[in-house]
Amino acid sequence: MKHLLGNLMLSASMVLAVLPGVGSAQTPAQGDDKARRSRAQQLMGATAPKLAELTDDVLYGDIWERPQLSKRDRSLITVAALIAMNRPDQLRSHLAIARQNGVTEDELIETITHLAFYAGWPNAVSAVTVAKDVFARE
Repeated sequence: MKHLLGNLMLSASMVLAVLPGVGSAQTPAQGDDKARRSRAQQLMGATAPKLAELTDDVLYGDIWERPQLSKRDRSLITVAALIAMNRPDQLRSHLAIARQNGVTEDELIETITHLAFYAGWPNAVSAVTVAKDVFARE
């Protein structure tokens, strides 16, 4: 059971990394048109409908809505995980989401600096490049 839960958490973090900004709030009401589909549905619904459904219902409909951590904290954790895994494409959107969820630029830069010593200098340098671009677009 412990192994299964570990795999589930890893899978959830991977989906989160691949599909930033997908949430249950973006899940359309029944009968809504194609333009109102969730980001997960737009990106993979035709090819992997069950994965899109799980992304909407479990990852964003449950995990991101749990009260034990704020969305701000979840954003900071997600950003840290993406830096550690060196996922700059997903980091870009999650840095923007973190800013929307109340994480400051200073906190994000400090997170990157801290992670340089735990996740590797090259990962941190790459993250700074992405952060600089995201902050400039705000």
